[in-house]
Amino acid sequence: MDKLRIKAGPYTFAAHFESKAAPKTVAVFKKLLPYENKIIHVRWSGEGVWIPLGDLDLGLTYENHTSYPAPGQFIVYPGGVSETEILLAYGGVRFASKVGQLAGNHFITITSDLDKLYELGRAVLYEGAKPVRIEAA
Repeated sequence: MDKLRIKAGPYTFAAHFESKAAPKTVAVFKKLLPYENKIIHVRWSGEGVWIPLGDLDLGLTYENHTSYPAPGQFIVYPGGVSETEILLAYGGVRFASKVGQLAGNHFITITSDLDKLYELGRAVLYEGAKPVRIEAA
């Protein structure tokens, strides 16, 4: 069950969980599938969209964490000095918040239609929030 389908705005992407690199994070998110929310444009991190989760405690610590996700990589920040959040990079990202640089667990990678990510990101930037659904493929 590592293969995923991600519907974001008008786009659909194939993806997979990073089960070997982030097994604890993946285990938590498998329980949440299908996951639905809205993505909004990041404020401090560059070319990315995010899902703010407030003070939600997912019971996670760092694993496979990065401050520089590549386009198509989802990371989750487990909370601490900033709020819990999920971020999807569509271009250059240096993951940060108003308190400074952060790191998040890379747990999902998009594997298809990467050329559509930039279009998605710009649509969120200029048009506003878009629905997102992450489901098993």
